[in-house]
Amino acid sequence: METTMFIPLLLLICSFSTTQLQAEPDNEFIPHGKQSESQGGEPANASHHPLTCPQDIHAVLREMSGLLAEQRVEIRHLQRDNEAELRELETQKTEVDKLKQKQEAHTAELITIQARTNVTENQVETLKRDGKAKQVAFSASLLASGEATVGPFNTNTPLVFRHVVTNIGDAYSPNTGFFIAPVRGAYHFEFYIGAHGHASHPSGAVLVKNGEQIFIAYEHQPSHYGSSANGVTLLLEVKDVVFLRQWANSRIFDNVNHHSTFSGHLLFTM
Repeated sequence: METTMFIPLLLLICSFSTTQLQAEPDNEFIPHGKQSESQGGEPANASHHPLTCPQDIHAVLREMSGLLAEQRVEIRHLQRDNEAELRELETQKTEVDKLKQKQEAHTAELITIQARTNVTENQVETLKRDGKAKQVAFSASLLASGEATVGPFNTNTPLVFRHVVTNIGDAYSPNTGFFIAPVRGAYHFEFYIGAHGHASHPSGAVLVKNGEQIFIAYEHQPSHYGSSANGVTLLLEVKDVVFLRQWANSRIFDNVNHHSTFSGHLLFTM
């Protein structure tokens, strides 16, 4: 911009100087003392300044045109360089975007894999629990040791079979005498009740499900040893309770031979 403003100014100065130089021969005043010198030597106006300003302007213009051409070339080079850098930046940005997309895809894939892994682990745990739950069986006799006759009692009384032979799945408790169903399914139970005969007291026990009397094993004889038994298959929900109650006014005998027993096992889940 400074060069563009300088050129008209230079042209104006040179134009003004040329006009002034051309006007000087007509208006030049020669003093009287100098006339002899003029007569004896060269004319006074013989040493006029040469009119070189137009030539100088052309030279300056050529130089400025050359500079402008060089600047245009340099500008074009800079523009090409800038365009190349912009293209490279765009390419790099595209690559970065692709890498971000790949990373996001990998992250989503990892999340999916982790979710599937969690589901698989949960399924494995469930299968383990189901496998353990499907393995349910117990068998126990009335007395933990020795021999004794239990009863009679005035009312039906819960029986606790303390000598546990088998308790797969830990569904039976030798402390309470309760069997608690771990899974929904069909269960089969059997119970055997023995006692020495007595004129006034029978032997008997009833199987109870959640407080409801289901089946009874009952025997009454005045002498000698007698026994009774029964069995039942029940559909149980989770946490249903099954146990035996001694029949009121009855007697039950057990010893190391385990005459009186309570057993049960899961047939299949539902």
